[in-house]
Amino acid sequence: MTAALCAACGPAVDVAKALDLKVVNSGWFDAGIVNGQNKLVPSVTITITNTSDQTLGLLQVNSLFRQVTASEEWGSAFLTAAGSEGLGPGASKTVTLKSNNGYTGSGETRQDMLANSHFVDAKVEVFAKYGSTQWKKLGDYPVTRQLLEKS
Repeated sequence: MTAALCAACGPAVDVAKALDLKVVNSGWFDAGIVNGQNKLVPSVTITITNTSDQTLGLLQVNSLFRQVTASEEWGSAFLTAAGSEGLGPGASKTVTLKSNNGYTGSGETRQDMLANSHFVDAKVEVFAKYGSTQWKKLGDYPVTRQLLEKS
């Protein structure tokens, strides 16, 4: 009985090895006016490719944004990259992760905010999991100091 159950589960796939992640772009997304101030949040757009021979069902991506000078989490973003249909072998998905926190400023243009002497750059750690597997880190990436327009 146990063998039949395990055979139905399929082979375990190490998601960190099964996914190839490429950064499409990163920068500071114009989150608009919040409480009368301009708001910029760090953002990264990535393409995830399944390099394994298995379909990865319910593929989820989580990201932690940090200022480069700090170790504590500054913001995060979580999303489902592929639902119950999964991400098939060789298939790719492009997703954008935007922090919930960022910088606000009044009286400055968004471009001036990026040039402010108090501005601290950010980095992002990206994690993934599929089904009920554990989260695996896919990598650390710098957030480019560039303004990203609203899409």
